Amino acid sequence: MRSTDPGVVLGLYRSRYERDLLEGALKLGVHRIDTSYNYLGFAAHHTLAQRAGDLLPELSISTKVGFFPAGRGGSEHSLDPQRLRQAVEESAEELGVSPDVVFLHNPEHTLARLEPQQASDVLADAGAELEAAVASGLTSSWGIASWNPQPLLPALEGTGDTSTPQVFMARSGLTVSSRTLHAIEAVTALWGLSPAQRWGMSPFAGHSTDPVWDQVNARMFLSDDSSCSNLAAAFRASYELPNVSRVAVGTNQLGHLRELLQAAQLPANDSAIVSYRALLATASTNRRRV
Repeated sequence: MRSTDPGVVLGLYRSRYERDLLEGALKLGVHRIDTSYNYLGFAAHHTLAQRAGDLLPELSISTKVGFFPAGRGGSEHSLDPQRLRQAVEESAEELGVSPDVVFLHNPEHTLARLEPQQASDVLADAGAELEAAVASGLTSSWGIASWNPQPLLPALEGTGDTSTPQVFMARSGLTVSSRTLHAIEAVTALWGLSPAQRWGMSPFAGHSTDPVWDQVNARMFLSDDSSCSNLAAAFRASYELPNVSRVAVGTNQLGHLRELLQAAQLPANDSAIVSYRALLATASTNRRRV
């Protein structure tokens, strides 16, 4: 990874949206933050602008649209182009700056309920709307963020004229299954995206405090005998499973963020990564046979 871009994105999913965190991240060299239209009870963008509006021009912001308020404080998923357009417009207005990336948020929530041809058409229309948002200057680029990309494959293999996202973000790391890794790589191949256009997220499966990260020997995935923690080594491995250029990770502790920044620069053990992927694939095949 290039030293000018540490490849670390500060994810704000569980963040307290404190100014000190954003100021500290900037001082550490982290200039990318990731949020969403629906985070913080649909108040994430307003809260960011209120607490750190003067910092936002210094940050590269990615956000997501796809979930909308529903009754009794809930949310619902929709790929309706008009709703997506409204959410993108509201996002830019509330932030006070145009996001660098607007992701279509977990489109599989809607696509999984549709027949392949209908799913293809719906995804094509949603992509075209975000493409139009780029053309109108509401965002610099658009992408797709998917927790489970498997339902995207039938839609992409249909006959709909699906626009190609400029960025794709999906789960990454040691907890990602072989099936999910295959789906991630299949959709990015269909779009022809390079590793520079692929981001990872949730490298610790959402729980960096899980005891497993103290027990697994994640240092085996580094090419030298590093003294970094298992957690840091697991984070470094998340750039290889699958191959991504950036990883979004959430934390409210600058010490933790500093450690992950250092880990992102460590050399990976390529042969260990290949062997681990082969073990994942074998385990997946054996489960299907049972």
